Amino acid sequence: MGFSPTWLSLREPADRRARSADLGETLARHLARRERPLILDLGCGTGSNLRALAPHLGPRQDWVLVDYDPALLEAAHAHLVAWADAAAHRKDAIFLHHGEKRIDVRFVRADLAQGLDKLLELAPDCVTASALFDLCSTAFIADAAARIARSGAAFLTVLTYDGMERWEPAHPADDAVLAAFIAHQRTDKGFGVSAGPDASRQLAQAFSQVDYTVLEASTPWILEAPRDSALIAELAGGIVAAVLETQRVTEAEALGWHKARLAAQRTVIGHRDCLALPPSGPSRQAHAGKDAVFADKPMV
Repeated sequence: MGFSPTWLSLREPADRRARSADLGETLARHLARRERPLILDLGCGTGSNLRALAPHLGPRQDWVLVDYDPALLEAAHAHLVAWADAAAHRKDAIFLHHGEKRIDVRFVRADLAQGLDKLLELAPDCVTASALFDLCSTAFIADAAARIARSGAAFLTVLTYDGMERWEPAHPADDAVLAAFIAHQRTDKGFGVSAGPDASRQLAQAFSQVDYTVLEASTPWILEAPRDSALIAELAGGIVAAVLETQRVTEAEALGWHKARLAAQRTVIGHRDCLALPPSGPSRQAHAGKDAVFADKPMV
């Protein structure tokens, strides 16, 4: 399953408004003990997670951005260069200055459904993702938590869909459309049958079972016309396309709902952020591969 750069760019301002500042600050304090933390971003899309989080971290950062779609990796490269104050390039890496931050970024094409072991050999200090785990299976979530815990990395995932939607003004088909959309969400998106709205609960449970400290926050999109009209329209179109695949509502009902939703004045879409921090104890040893990620870096 893939997402277009256009959709990801359209949703980025709403994502930025919604994500939990408190959890981001808590992670920043945790990573402050590292002079140069390495952050592994799973399903990076166009790099929005880096753009949101990096300004709150320390002055030197290494990021590894992972996606299966080469078009998204190219888009992330271009978006990050445009976002930075200055940039230099080498093969699959870029070296950015943004304000007082020096951020070295490597891009990796990988199929996350095949597992995380190779990526975790880089010994990241933090594994992060945005709007990913509601597309993953219960088994994948449990396995990812166990493997990340063995690596000792912190974990932050943001904007995991939780199944809550409220559209204003209300429409008679709201409940039927939502039920059909959630049914579609629970189908296989490439990671096995998706956890969908249960993903946040399963993530918290999985990390609690490996003795991580788990902090959560409700982070809904609050979309209002006319500011967010383009995103509301794109969201409604995507929901209708998914709902029609399920055949749980009639085409007439779905299209009637869609027409009404193009005029929606306010939309609330539920998400949750989850931060999981490893047990306190002696500093873990970085894998040698971590130091090799950005070997021979040119100065910006």
